Amino acid sequence: MSKTNDNSNPQNVETKDIMFKLYRFDPDVNDKPRFDTFIVPVIKGWTVLDAIMYIKEELDSSISYRASCRMGICGSCAMEINGKPRLACQTQVISELQSKEVVVKPLANYPVIKDVVPDLEPLFHHHENMKPFLIRDDEEKAIENPEGELYQTPDELEEYLQFSYCIKCGACLAACPVVGTDPEFPGPQPLTQAYRYCIDTRDDGFSLRQLALDNPHGVWRCHFAGACSEACPKGVDPAFAIQLLKREITARKFGKKTEPAGKAKQPENVERWKDVPYPPEKTVK
Repeated sequence: MSKTNDNSNPQNVETKDIMFKLYRFDPDVNDKPRFDTFIVPVIKGWTVLDAIMYIKEELDSSISYRASCRMGICGSCAMEINGKPRLACQTQVISELQSKEVVVKPLANYPVIKDVVPDLEPLFHHHENMKPFLIRDDEEKAIENPEGELYQTPDELEEYLQFSYCIKCGACLAACPVVGTDPEFPGPQPLTQAYRYCIDTRDDGFSLRQLALDNPHGVWRCHFAGACSEACPKGVDPAFAIQLLKREITARKFGKKTEPAGKAKQPENVERWKDVPYPPEKTVK
């Protein structure tokens, strides 16, 4: 590694040569995948995504990858890096990987669109089947045209808040050994979102989700390997959510009853602050 105190000149920036082995495959052209090797002069602080962008701009413009926010929010750049599903934009090459060789592949358990770009359709298909939204018999009144806020305590919010941080990057499905053997198994992300809404006190849609959850390919197929929680870049802990979902389904089978939360009552003898604005009109009707 070269060292210098003058970083104002790009020629003098401290770099370290790292070998990148990039998965290359175009299903419309290639019979089988291959790996292309690139030597990248990595600057301290670079992420794997920075290195891939360097390869695209300086070494081989034909490579394909997917990225958007570059700050660990959108989940677009999830890929397999040195054997583990990670976000490329959050994975430091020098300080985190600590390897002279970096192998980059598309997420496992998904079809490949091109190179390291996976087709996330299986994730979104199962996610949609879980009906990831509030369901109520009085939907027209409570959700479409609400007259007030649905009541929920801070403790009730805490029950599902952790599981609402999912960014749908798909890393958990890539790590799941059950998804790799049973394509009909929804996988950690969809099951976690099913629990997130089933446990929400404002929701009344458990019976509508039960068919997708309680079947031979459903939640009971999870054998708690825990790889999904290890892979999750946001700390959502889907393995924990799935075990809680199993408990919730069992409790409902044994007669647990819930009632969806009603409208929060207006506190008595409390007036609205005059400087607090009212919400804007709906833009979609």
